[in-house]
Amino acid sequence: MINIPKIDIFYSIKEKNRVEIKIKGSKFIATAVPINSLDDFNKNLNKIRKEFYDATHNCFAYKFKLDKDYEGYSDDGEPNGSAGKPIYFIINKYELTNLLVVVTRYFGGTKLGVGGLVRAYSDATEEVLKISERKEIIVTKKFKLQCQYTELNTVKKILEKYAVKHLENFTDIIIIEVEVPNSLSEEFKETLYQTMKGKKIIID
Repeated sequence: MINIPKIDIFYSIKEKNRVEIKIKGSKFIATAVPINSLDDFNKNLNKIRKEFYDATHNCFAYKFKLDKDYEGYSDDGEPNGSAGKPIYFIINKYELTNLLVVVTRYFGGTKLGVGGLVRAYSDATEEVLKISERKEIIVTKKFKLQCQYTELNTVKKILEKYAVKHLENFTDIIIIEVEVPNSLSEEFKETLYQTMKGKKIIID
């Protein structure tokens, strides 16, 4: 049974959620969306901006993991540091990633001041994340292996120790697609090499 290192486990949300709060006449609409790439981020941000094209502000923060960590935030015209950073702070407070949160504001006629804005954007973000169901994501590295039928049992013992999941394709040889926790990938390759006595079975 594989023991997945904590370094390879992180959390996002299962699906898009939205919450609206009102503060001194202003309406704050917080939209939380799971994302997995820069393309996801851009598409979802543009979609929300178009949906609320008439809003006073569409402030946001995002985080996601790919080949490296990506993150950013925007005040979208609000006073510097009053919107994007508070949204980003709450995302971190909930220990989430692979996530975009956009907080849309419709100005209600009463200025809130920088402190009031920080609280408003923080509260809106917190409210939407409170109702969002978390999902576990494991950072993995993919490999493709090939082996003979006589080698399958040996290879499967290694997969039981390292593979989060694997898919076998039986032809004249066996092709196996494998996902291994990222931090164990080098150890996995070395174990295969040593166990198979130097035979190269990783093909991709």
